Amino acid sequence: MRELEFAVLGPLEVRDSGTPIRLTGMRRHRLLALLLLRFPHAVARESLVDALWETPPASARQQVHNAIRDLRAALTTTPATAGSGAGSTTGSSVLATTATGYRLDVPPEAVDAHRFTEGARAARAARREGREAEAVRLFRSALDLWRGEAFAGIDCPAVTAAAAGLEEERLTAIEELTELRLAAGESATLVAELSTLTAAHPLRDALRGHLMLALHRSGRQADALAVYDEGRRLLADELGLEPGRHLRRLHTEILTDAREERRTPKPPTTDTTPATDAPTPTRQATEDHHRPTHHSHHGNHLPRDLPDFTGRTAELALLNSETDAHHCTTPLTPPGAPSTIVIDGMGGIGKTALAIHFAHRRTPDHPDGQHYIDLHGFTPDRDPLTPEEALGILLRSDGATPEEIPAGPAERGAAWRSRLAGRRALLVLDNAADAAQVTPLLPGAGDTLTLITTRRKSAAPDGARRLTLGALRQEEAETLFRRVAGESRPAASLARTVTLCGHHPLALRLAATRLRDRPSWTVPDLADRLSTPEGRTALLRTADRGLMPVLALSRTRLPAEAQRLAHLLALHPSTPHDIAAVCAITGLAAPLVEHLLDTLLDHNLADEPAPAHVALPLLVRDCAQSWTPSATPQLQATARRLTVVA
Repeated sequence: MRELEFAVLGPLEVRDSGTPIRLTGMRRHRLLALLLLRFPHAVARESLVDALWETPPASARQQVHNAIRDLRAALTTTPATAGSGAGSTTGSSVLATTATGYRLDVPPEAVDAHRFTEGARAARAARREGREAEAVRLFRSALDLWRGEAFAGIDCPAVTAAAAGLEEERLTAIEELTELRLAAGESATLVAELSTLTAAHPLRDALRGHLMLALHRSGRQADALAVYDEGRRLLADELGLEPGRHLRRLHTEILTDAREERRTPKPPTTDTTPATDAPTPTRQATEDHHRPTHHSHHGNHLPRDLPDFTGRTAELALLNSETDAHHCTTPLTPPGAPSTIVIDGMGGIGKTALAIHFAHRRTPDHPDGQHYIDLHGFTPDRDPLTPEEALGILLRSDGATPEEIPAGPAERGAAWRSRLAGRRALLVLDNAADAAQVTPLLPGAGDTLTLITTRRKSAAPDGARRLTLGALRQEEAETLFRRVAGESRPAASLARTVTLCGHHPLALRLAATRLRDRPSWTVPDLADRLSTPEGRTALLRTADRGLMPVLALSRTRLPAEAQRLAHLLALHPSTPHDIAAVCAITGLAAPLVEHLLDTLLDHNLADEPAPAHVALPLLVRDCAQSWTPSATPQLQATARRLTVVA
């Protein structure tokens, strides 16, 4: 006996006893989809015409009639397919004609969408009656019917709206199934699945809450809190809303539980080894020997997190991944080695903001003190801190009395490492000048996470992982600009404005502040003013700070020849430059050119878009054009040289 099946939970398919029936033409697919939407009711001819055409042609009714005829032929039972059983009827069709239109004449279970909704309904009934295992099985069976997006590939407004409704039913069923699985004790096995679902549907509080709970129960409290923070920012950006009451309560419970877990003392180590004259110290005894419990001051010295911190989703994910790889999660796990991450980038690009934001997110994982120090590697009108000075500041912040702080740098370094041994602390070394400045400040043992920010790639100490921070992505830059400017209406020229700011966070903040403080200006007005180097130099500053002075601080760490090279490249009309072009511009030999370009790359004053090619970012070009370094014997700065390569 013939059994037709209609599958809409994915690309539209018709199967005859399991064998696909080939339907040609998008119009036939749309027509069948419209009939299935109203199944088991009839669809009026006028409704089909209105759904198939925005402006129906004069022949619309005839075209519908022809399409119905072709569709009926494809779905009609024939002797070749019907067989000779008593239940078959040669020449019958499942597409019936009524007085007003057309109707599919098949059992409800022939449509997979019906089987899905009935299965979900049965699962909810089983759950209400306390049959949780059966509810899980029924939900799984119902969801297994899905092969992709409902009615995938059919371009028709009525079908698209119905597909959205089915998708909502699917997500609701997934949320209910996940709730049952969590109640049954699943956690780690759900994380990957829920991460994908939450990324695809970031505004659904239930999915985000389930992911937070699964992470928390897997011992990943920091990640659970990060998932909440990401959702809160997204809701604020997209809708101007706060997370729902349930999600806020879950966040509070996870945060409280994480803090209580960190406060809980480790159980005393029980030594079951028979006593000897010289017993081997336990790991706990070793940790207690190194841990200065009598004078530790485990305070949080981190600066405030920016309330309007925006973007950096990919960078935060990478930092989380790098940190988790070295994170010690249970008291019974041997202490991990210290972890060091260096965030480098040009001035004002947001290195400190990212490090502080990330440090606040990871504070629950590092309860034995959170330290911060500005090393003044690039600070106007002052020299960088020496390691000895920095160690003195860190020791005092950790509660050491003046009598406990040794005099020499080596002795201070040893005291600092001794205090951190066996601890799970967090250390932010901001604005580092070079590796020699930060290396003596690093812990030697324990599970301390150290974040270093610097303008130089070469400032990364041995064994550190490095993240080079670039400009914001387009959507992140626009979001930051709107947040600072307070612009709630759609803004013309916004894309152009953020591009003229180089997607640079500090430039965007300064430009948005200008707009905010000039009520008569529009975004196009601002974009016009930013369209020239002189305009950017004048506008990207406020009463207390400016972009060009921030960028120019890097110049103080450059040798004279590198300064001159940056100046010449900034004046040259073309970009990017290869080695041969730079040799022509400067008159220098290729080996020296490569060395000087490496210096600019190390200081994050140039990008390398392709091997052996360099380009100065727009704002660096603006800044370097104003540099007037003293002439050097090896560099020629003549107009002739500047026009050799156009």
